Amino acid sequence: AQQLGTPLSNQEYRQFFRSLRAAHRASTACLLRELYGCQNPLVQRLDKYENHGVIPEGPICSELPGTLFFPDFCTFSFYRCTRKRYFIKV
Repeated sequence: AQQLGTPLSNQEYRQFFRSLRAAHRASTACLLRELYGCQNPLVQRLDKYENHGVIPEGPICSELPGTLFFPDFCTFSFYRCTRKRYFIKV
């Protein structure tokens, strides 16, 4: 156990910043989506990367309480961005 008030170990810092970078990247992708829309080539490349090379066509099923489906992947992605729930999967 670490003593209170001591800095994180190198491994603990890597883990700490790994999670921050992931959320930061997701936030940046959301900003691009907001600024340029889903038809932007960079946004589409990110969507394809997230979905193993293909952007799913709608409707998109969801396990979110109260939201059973979204008309398309773009709408689903905007929902995640606006709610800051970046890593929700369908």
